[in-house]
Amino acid sequence: MEKFFLIIAIGMCILILFCLYRAVMGPTVFDRLIGSGFIGTKATLLIVLIGYVYGRVDMFVDLAIGYSILNFIGTIVIAKYFIKKGHKE
Repeated sequence: MEKFFLIIAIGMCILILFCLYRAVMGPTVFDRLIGSGFIGTKATLLIVLIGYVYGRVDMFVDLAIGYSILNFIGTIVIAKYFIKKGHKE
């Protein structure tokens, strides 16, 4: 079962690379913001997978929840900043 979750984790890392490309090369600021939000979401899933592999799901789920809250709040703050600034890139 650990091998299965390891394969899923490798697949998530590949998806993070695609999201990183969007975050770096996005044509607009909002595309970059969405790409970084997806990276945070996929990193949260990786944290939970790592917790399952190590047999400490309870601890890693707490870390993943905290990380996802920080990711959400950061995305909202940056989006509000660019909306107030009137960025139209």
